Amino acid sequence: MENNQQDSAAITDVLENHYFKGIYEGDINGLVNVYHSGTLLFGDVKGQPYAKTLDQYLEGVAHRQSPKDSGKSFKGTIISIDVVNSIAVAKVHVKMYDFNYDEFLSFHKIDNRWLIVNKMISDVAE
Repeated sequence: MENNQQDSAAITDVLENHYFKGIYEGDINGLVNVYHSGTLLFGDVKGQPYAKTLDQYLEGVAHRQSPKDSGKSFKGTIISIDVVNSIAVAKVHVKMYDFNYDEFLSFHKIDNRWLIVNKMISDVAE
């Protein structure tokens, strides 16, 4: 149980201090450090299918105005984290621009680091 709490704390750190911060600031260098290079992103945005490679996603982040620079509100909230050995799933809610995203982030502990290996998102009503 102790390792599970330590792993949950480590994932919380990744989410709060790197993932949410990277999205808010549009920090590609910070974001690339929390993703596995083979990460795929799927879901729907405004009812439309969404599928991207990590490189496509980071390219989009690099060429958009960051939520920080837009002056619009941003809030990342951790809903839950479930850890089983070296894998985990975090459910988070991200409010940015005019969107409310529910996200499921799959993590894998590789070389003693928790990395996002898959991202599923859906734009939901507030």
